[in-house]
Amino acid sequence: MSSNKPIIGVSADIGVEEESKFPGHRQTFVYEDYVKSVESAGGIPIVLPVTTDEEIVKQLAEEIDGLLLTGGVDVNPLEYGEEPLEQQGGISPERDKFEIALLKAVIDLKKPVFAICRGLQIMNIAYGGTLYQDLTYISKKTLKHQQGSVNLGDETHSVFVEKDSYLHDIFGEKVMTNSFHHQAVKEVAKGFKVTAWSKDDIVEGIEKEGDCSVVGVQWHPERMADEHEHMLKLFKHLVKEAS
Repeated sequence: MSSNKPIIGVSADIGVEEESKFPGHRQTFVYEDYVKSVESAGGIPIVLPVTTDEEIVKQLAEEIDGLLLTGGVDVNPLEYGEEPLEQQGGISPERDKFEIALLKAVIDLKKPVFAICRGLQIMNIAYGGTLYQDLTYISKKTLKHQQGSVNLGDETHSVFVEKDSYLHDIFGEKVMTNSFHHQAVKEVAKGFKVTAWSKDDIVEGIEKEGDCSVVGVQWHPERMADEHEHMLKLFKHLVKEAS
């Protein structure tokens, strides 16, 4: 690389325009908070469009120095061997397959990954884990995990952190987070460990065993990084590991 700054691939979403001059057109997009957080952490963000071409996926993994898996719609339950239940939300099977292939290619190359919300869920199911399709399918009552605050960076519930973990190095035993999800990790993938959870025992953080460069969180630190310096540290860690 000619630059000292590492290139961080930011996984894009796909959708269909509803209100525009060209309704019905497909679009590739990523929310700016992800891009700005990578920039603020010292990396060069590159948006990676969804593709089903295996050679392109392989080359993308080789060209980037680290991967940021972003949030988005629900993961297709067929990817983890379940039929869709009533409360399962909208899915993007094409994006699922792209991100699973890209994630595995990046990890095989021993490059760092930081996964956010849906990204954590993709990481979990890519290696054999499963999800609760909706929090209502958990037998006991849960906290409110769909934030109602006007400011998306507001702290709305606490997360407890495992002592022997990378997340503990940043946050200590407890951190306040925002929350925007209705699905959650059920069975944790082999080779990964739970390193953070909410008071209702919902998984809030996972890490690859023996590798602190592969980490996922269930909340949205990109929404909090402007006002909460410790949240920016998550992106700084990705950039550092990618350097």
